Amino acid sequence: MSTILLVDDEPAITDNLAPLLRRAGFDVVVAHDGDQALTRLRAGAPDLVVLDVLLPGKDGRAVLRQVRQERREVPIILLTQVGESGERAMALEEGADDYLNKPFDPHELVARIRAVLRRGRPAGGAALGSAQRLRSGAVLLDRASQRVFRSGQEVLLTPRATVLLAYLMAHPDEVMTRERLLEAVWGWSFPAGTRSVDTRVAELRRVLEEDTGNPRLITTVPGMGYRFSGVVESA
Repeated sequence: MSTILLVDDEPAITDNLAPLLRRAGFDVVVAHDGDQALTRLRAGAPDLVVLDVLLPGKDGRAVLRQVRQERREVPIILLTQVGESGERAMALEEGADDYLNKPFDPHELVARIRAVLRRGRPAGGAALGSAQRLRSGAVLLDRASQRVFRSGQEVLLTPRATVLLAYLMAHPDEVMTRERLLEAVWGWSFPAGTRSVDTRVAELRRVLEEDTGNPRLITTVPGMGYRFSGVVESA
């Protein structure tokens, strides 16, 4: 049974979400602020952390940074009411494995938790969410510098396409709906439609694929969205 550390200062959320997660087959430990979360994490070894960003005292972003500075590679899913894409991009760069905006469907959170746990930690490397460099075949992404290389040569991408690539590579083999990508990369407050996702995917394919007519890395899932189909490892 996987153990989930649930961190949120709103009792209405923890009182309802913890029982739901237990019914889904998880063991649940609850913390209500950042310092308590770090204490719980250091005292035990949760398999995954669900972490609210807006916490009293040490906020979720500070907790995330502290966890990664301590070289703990536990997967972390962030919860927030802030929908700005810049906030999301920074959190993902700092090592979050996924990002869910409040209010959210609890069953969507359960699905994300299971997907992250299935993905796990690549053999011999850091968890994809916390790795600063991700590689898939000839493609190398450096999160710290926001630079992308193909066969050793740097390629030019728009900032949004780079963030989209980082999110896709951190979630290999998962089906991503356009709506989920909009939420994670653009933020719901950004006035963009799902066509914006298609445009940035086309940009990535032009630069990274050998044959844009037969993509191997970013593939289309008919009627659903996209999947990063390449094998990804921390580099």
